[in-house]
Amino acid sequence: MKITIRRRTLVLLFLILIVVVVSWGISRRAQPPQVPFVKVVRDTVTSTLSTNGKVEPIVWASARAERQGIIQKVYVQRGQQIAGGAPLVALDDSTAQAELQSAEAQIAAAKAQEKPLEQGGAALERTEIENQLARARLDLQVAQRNLASAQRLYEKQAGTKFDVDTARTHVEALETQIQGLESRRAALVDPSQKQAAHAKLQEAEAAQALARHNVDLSVIRAPIGGTVYQFDQRIGGFVNIGDVIANIGRLEQVRVVVYVDEPDLGRIGIGMPVTITWDAMPGRSWKGVVEKLPTQVVALGTRNVGEVNCVIQNPDRDLLPGTNINAEIQSKVAANALVIPKETLRREGAQTGVYALGPDNRIQWRPVQIGASSLTRAQVTSGLSEGDSVALPTEKPLKPGSKVDPVYP
Repeated sequence: MKITIRRRTLVLLFLILIVVVVSWGISRRAQPPQVPFVKVVRDTVTSTLSTNGKVEPIVWASARAERQGIIQKVYVQRGQQIAGGAPLVALDDSTAQAELQSAEAQIAAAKAQEKPLEQGGAALERTEIENQLARARLDLQVAQRNLASAQRLYEKQAGTKFDVDTARTHVEALETQIQGLESRRAALVDPSQKQAAHAKLQEAEAAQALARHNVDLSVIRAPIGGTVYQFDQRIGGFVNIGDVIANIGRLEQVRVVVYVDEPDLGRIGIGMPVTITWDAMPGRSWKGVVEKLPTQVVALGTRNVGEVNCVIQNPDRDLLPGTNINAEIQSKVAANALVIPKETLRREGAQTGVYALGPDNRIQWRPVQIGASSLTRAQVTSGLSEGDSVALPTEKPLKPGSKVDPVYP
């Protein structure tokens, strides 16, 4: 009997528990769901467009090898500031130096050969002829005086015509001797010998100039002053004519080519502020402005973009050409604007709107017009008023007319 009573009691308690649970479930289903909302507030919102781009120098030049050779010395490194004309690398110039010494020796030999020809021949033979000429000229002066004396005596009938003729013959003989010596002296140097010697000297001087030029080309120098932003040369490396040794740029200002997706190009204008960041330098940023708008749309991977040129100030010269960067273009600033979080915006067909909190805590669909927008916030130009509540994203399905329990973060 006691067992039967106990069983009845347990069954009753179980039935009571079931009734409580069912009543609690029915009560829960009758309560509206909790949905997070935020208020529409007034604030300043800056419309920005975030994208990526690449850094380029504005003023730059390449230093190229003008002769081939093995790198013997390296004078600079990437990122270094240098002056125009500063040495970058030196090539092995042993062959050019040997050619220069050979050319200089040829010049000395050619000059030694040309000098006696310019002076009229070999020194010993020329001296002998000059001495003979000097004696003959002195003898001629004496013979001319003797002739004059014989002619005066003959005119006074103190001398004979034979004496005059003998004196004249002696003068003429000396004059003939002098002419012969002068012809002999002139014959010491053939004009063709002088021409050949001069040509040999010119050839040696040309070889010297070429060898000196090759020696000079062995040191490759910076075409302009600036920052060495591309340089990968090592001692022992081989370069050919025309190889790029280094790129040097003036990096106080750089050009950044920013890739803007085609639908956003209408938001960009010349002079708009630009902020650049680089993943390799967290926390750093660089400022500039839009300089030039694109003239065409090009394919970039899966994107169709316009290349927007921006001028960026780079006072520390640490933003290097070739760097892939992040860019944020400030296209519009709206002060004292009605602002909502961008995640509250929804699409219903062709309309953009929000789920707003209406009377009696019921959901209302409100189409809105959007103005300036940043990464997280948007300006509402129509459709909402200050203080209105708009629904944040939630897993609970929302539809106009539904009653909700609003909660605010």
